[in-house]
Amino acid sequence: MRALVAAAIGLAPVLLFILLVSVVDLPPDGPTSPKPLLTADPGPKK
Repeated sequence: MRALVAAAIGLAPVLLFILLVSVVDLPPDGPTSPKPLLTADPGPKK
């Protein structure tokens, strides 16, 4: 039981940090490309 409490106390700051980062949603640093990234191999050009 003590191990579970210690694990919960140890993981609480990590989970709060992840939640904070997901809520704040900071913009990326530097310029971004207007072209969308390809998510699949388009194959050879014809």
